[in-house]
Amino acid sequence: MAEVLKDRKYTKTHEWIKEEGDGVLVGLTDYAQDALGDIVFVNLPEVDDAVEEGASFGEVESVKAVSDVYSPVSGTVDAINEEVLDRPEAVNESPYDTWLIRVREVTGCEDLLEPEAYEALLAETK
Repeated sequence: MAEVLKDRKYTKTHEWIKEEGDGVLVGLTDYAQDALGDIVFVNLPEVDDAVEEGASFGEVESVKAVSDVYSPVSGTVDAINEEVLDRPEAVNESPYDTWLIRVREVTGCEDLLEPEAYEALLAETK
C-alpha cells in the first residue's frame, strides 16, 4: 500500500499539503507518483500566480501520460521548487520530500482529507 504520512492532509486527486510557517507546501502523494510511473517533466505556475482550490495549477508528464496537478487550496504561489524542474524524477524518488509549490494567503482547506480518510480512499481504490 502507498505510504501516507500523518503530518499532512490530502486530496481525493492525490495531492498533499503540509503547513509551513504562514503557508503550505503542495506535492504529489506516493500513490500518485506510483500510478504515473517515471516522471520526466513538470510544468509549474509562476511565483505570485493565483491558484484556486480544485483547479489545475500545473502538469506532470510521465512515460505514460500528461496529468494535471490540482491545487488543494486557494491562494498565491509564494515559491516553486526549482529542483523539481531540473530533476522531475525527484517526485518518484521521494514524493513527500519533493514539494511542487508553496502557497501563501491560503483559503479553502475544508475538503482536505485527514491521513486516515486518505488511507480509506486508497483502500477503496484497489
